[in-house]
Amino acid sequence: MNKPVTDNSNQSKPVGAERGWGRRNTAAVSIASRLSLKNICHSYGSMPVLENISFSIEPGQMMCLLGPSGSGKTTLLRIVAGIEQQSSGEVLFDDREIAGPSVFLPPEARGIGLVFQDYALFPHLSILDNVKFGLDKLPSKEAKHQALQVLTRVGLEELANEYPHALSGGEQQRVALARALAPRPGVLLMDEPFSGLDSRLRESVRDETLTILRESRATAIMVTHDPEEALRMGDRIALLRDGKLVQEGDGVTLFQKPNSLFSASFFTELNVFKGAVKAGKLHTPLGFADASEFNNGDLIYSSIRLSDVEISDSPDEGHRARVTAYRYLGEVDQVELQLDGVDQRVRARLRHGNLAAQVISGHRDVFVSAKPENMRLYQQ
Repeated sequence: MNKPVTDNSNQSKPVGAERGWGRRNTAAVSIASRLSLKNICHSYGSMPVLENISFSIEPGQMMCLLGPSGSGKTTLLRIVAGIEQQSSGEVLFDDREIAGPSVFLPPEARGIGLVFQDYALFPHLSILDNVKFGLDKLPSKEAKHQALQVLTRVGLEELANEYPHALSGGEQQRVALARALAPRPGVLLMDEPFSGLDSRLRESVRDETLTILRESRATAIMVTHDPEEALRMGDRIALLRDGKLVQEGDGVTLFQKPNSLFSASFFTELNVFKGAVKAGKLHTPLGFADASEFNNGDLIYSSIRLSDVEISDSPDEGHRARVTAYRYLGEVDQVELQLDGVDQRVRARLRHGNLAAQVISGHRDVFVSAKPENMRLYQQ
């Protein structure tokens, strides 16, 4: 299938200025399903790609599958869709097994909607016929009415007779969403649906999509490699690495209470220090961290977010350092600091304007530290 041609004629429009924004009606309500995965394993030949993945999504929730490339996100989505059959484990909709040792339902029998990364619109069909494609079991008149109804709900009813090549990327994304929602699926699956949009459109299209999903009440799974997107979109997040489920929970838990150095570093940049526990503490260049839960002599890692590094003019408030690199990032400044007597450099982010010119140029020393409660310790 040919990938639809994206019309860039709307690229210069302000965010949210695409055709149809603001004229959308309330989305149709789906009968949301509870989705459960139990001990899902999968291999390609002798190479395992998923190992004992288990979690549940309640009706109407959005679950984001997050992780780096090759972590197994898309494979897991394809197993839920029925495009691939897992090596072992079970997929259940509303506690009914749809894929497992005793049954395997094909995709068309699962009551799911699919939004692919490239939208997979049929270039030879009109927008209306693209949306009607999943309604082939309905009489033609009823299918047309339902397709027009869902196009109205995504604000594109005026483009029903257009073809995909005449639409911008954001409009194509909404057509793909309309096509997936038209049969009112119990579960909606999306594989990085916003990756093809430019940065100016991504935020508004993403927010509009989330609003439509909330109104339709469909249970949804979205694959993404963008942690900010997962935090914005997901009621829950499943973080994968090398085919394993590293951590699962709501965004606040994963961001504030990461269970591993990998989880912590996936959501934000970190300074990481390595050392041995002595007398229940770990000495770092930014101060002492409470390591009472570890044994003396344990080799552990301490992490501190760039935004939690504190810079002061007072020698009583940290380790002497000098700025060796500076980057202006708009609302914040990022600096790299060389600490006296320490080989490892430290990075920090501060609100723009909080550093004097003499500090930025390296002509004046500063003192850096971090609060013990902001240091997280991990044993690899």
